[in-house]
Amino acid sequence: MTTLKIIFSTLASTVLFAAAPAFAKDVPGVQYAQAEAAVINQQQPDSQQRDPQKQVAVIDSIIAVVNDDVITRQELIERLRVVVRQLQKQGTPLPPLEVLEKQILETMITDMLQAQYGKENGVRVDEMQLDQAITRIAQQNNLASQAEFRAKLEADGVDYKKFREEVRAEVISTRLREREVESKLIISDSEVDSYLANKAKMETPNEEYHLAHIMVAVPEQASPQIIQDARERAEKASKQLKDGADFAQVAAGSSDAKDALKGGDLGWRTEENIPPLFINEVQKMQPGQASAVLRSPSGFHIIKLVEKRSGSAPVVITQTHVRHILIKTSEIVSEAEAQQRIMEIKQRIESGADFAEQAKRYSQDGSAQQGGDLDWISPGQTVPEFEGAMNKEQPGTIGVVQTQFGWHLIQVLERRNTDVSQQQQRQQARISIGAFKSDELFLDWLRQLRDRAFIEYRLDTNR
Repeated sequence: MTTLKIIFSTLASTVLFAAAPAFAKDVPGVQYAQAEAAVINQQQPDSQQRDPQKQVAVIDSIIAVVNDDVITRQELIERLRVVVRQLQKQGTPLPPLEVLEKQILETMITDMLQAQYGKENGVRVDEMQLDQAITRIAQQNNLASQAEFRAKLEADGVDYKKFREEVRAEVISTRLREREVESKLIISDSEVDSYLANKAKMETPNEEYHLAHIMVAVPEQASPQIIQDARERAEKASKQLKDGADFAQVAAGSSDAKDALKGGDLGWRTEENIPPLFINEVQKMQPGQASAVLRSPSGFHIIKLVEKRSGSAPVVITQTHVRHILIKTSEIVSEAEAQQRIMEIKQRIESGADFAEQAKRYSQDGSAQQGGDLDWISPGQTVPEFEGAMNKEQPGTIGVVQTQFGWHLIQVLERRNTDVSQQQQRQQARISIGAFKSDELFLDWLRQLRDRAFIEYRLDTNR
């Protein structure tokens, strides 16, 4: 139902909360008694603290058996550190240590069961796929490379090898969810109709805003000088905009956000999807206007209102009716040979040969039997190279383009503007319904996985 989604709720945020007051950040991993005491001291009186000597004695004990695998206390400690850091970063009061331990242990058991099931059923993540996933996490944290990300993690006391394995487990979990749940999910038209009807009763139309932004990031616990330097960068960008500079150009040169090279474009957002700090400004702005410099915990921001529309306004897109002939490249057919063949077909068509007949005879695409007809194509439905070449052609003309699939001969038949508001609403409804049903079904699948497993708890007996 969906493509690979890597959320890494704990993992992806590791680098973001590293600067928070860190429990056990400077405590060696083997000294669990000191680490545990750091948590207990924040929530229990001294009389209720555990005996440190007793904790040291059982540090390497087995605390759970999961089928043929085990979870050790040391593994629990490492996970506990990460979770406590995250809770402190969020300003969330720490629950009692026993409660937190048991919650984390349950999560570790579930992770282990998924890893075991994935291994038994051939769901694996090789090193190249793992590198790609970690690179995406690095980019989400505004770090240019995996090497830079690794250095940041290690500087914050995170074991990089363990981090990689946690990411691997997260990817396996995502793939299992897609395979065991989402691929089998069925959403009927009647469910969509009911969802939209209920939503219409409960909501009034909201405004939607097309936004762009510039962000100058400020690290946590930054010195006054670093904050001042960031403020000056943001003010300089604001002055450039007031002097008439193009927003996208200024964003590309000044913004620290990951979308900087896209001109800072945030796309269309409803009011509930805009942070409160920004929505108050946006509601007062006119299309084309940029805000003054705004301050948030993450840095300094400039917001531009590109356009706005009613939440119920029509969404009109340009669709193209197109057909094509594809000659694939392979170990046998070189790029030069494929290009030569497509140019010969083009020449025959220009000399009067029928496009559909040539497609049926020579095209190596699944559309060949339909004369190469791809029907109506909406923006984003094809690879960028094909779409770019298609958009350049006028109805009745033909052109040639190379994509990852080979060489194409494209003929545009006609174009139309289409209101896709209703289709978008129904698609969004399917996504919302699917997310809810997927969560329920995945939890049910995990329960079944646990029911079939042998699990022995030893946490309370090994304190």
